[in-house]
Amino acid sequence: MHPGLIVAKLVTMVLGFLIAYQAYRGYRRSNSQSMLYLAVGFAIISFGAIVEGILFDVVGLTFHNAGTVATTIVAIGMLTILYALYGRDSKKMED
Repeated sequence: MHPGLIVAKLVTMVLGFLIAYQAYRGYRRSNSQSMLYLAVGFAIISFGAIVEGILFDVVGLTFHNAGTVATTIVAIGMLTILYALYGRDSKKMED
């Protein structure tokens, strides 16, 4: 893997985990399930940002298979965020 690509993926991962951490802090303050799902979704996407290189370089999967796995992980993270945005928030239901 090229050093520039490694740095770019690491920066993307760190930024994603920082966003996930802030969303988790929001969940702790407000006890909103939506914020928890948002945090989990960003954490999953952040992991998906680096998993392709790991699967290709370390595990030895083909580029196609590693990309398929990484894209699936990112899609799961996006679905989690979508649920956070459109799902029912249990705290609001109780009010």
